[in-house]
Amino acid sequence: MAETKHHDFYQDLRHRIRAWLEGKGVGYKYADLLLVGPDLFHLLCRLVVDPAVPLTEKAKLAATIAYFVSPLDLVPEGLAGPVGYVDDVALTAYVLNGLLKSTSAEVLRRHWAGEGDVLGVIQRVLDVADGALASGLWSRLKSLADRGLRPH
Repeated sequence: MAETKHHDFYQDLRHRIRAWLEGKGVGYKYADLLLVGPDLFHLLCRLVVDPAVPLTEKAKLAATIAYFVSPLDLVPEGLAGPVGYVDDVALTAYVLNGLLKSTSAEVLRRHWAGEGDVLGVIQRVLDVADGALASGLWSRLKSLADRGLRPH
């Protein structure tokens, strides 16, 4: 009997982004930003169940997870392809950066499955997002996160 392999959202996302980037060639502008998307998503999922994370922050993390997996967001993946994850990645970094006000960096590091230091990754994403996203879109994303991802 052939073994079937179960793929979850994290694995599927990583595979789709890598395949899309390979088609774009070596110098694709936002490759680094997109490649940390699955790692950031994984981190969100781990943090939302960590008892060290305050309940109010867990609500923001859960809302960010919902935004990440929703096909209807500010830059829909269905229309834009994997580049549509840029807003998801930027929003996630923004929410995680805000989490550091109430949670130790060690909590984030404990759950980080990606490469490098998670704090450096978050800062790099925020720096790139400042230049990669139109200022109106970036302002809307930050405003959305500050309201706990609730619409107006």
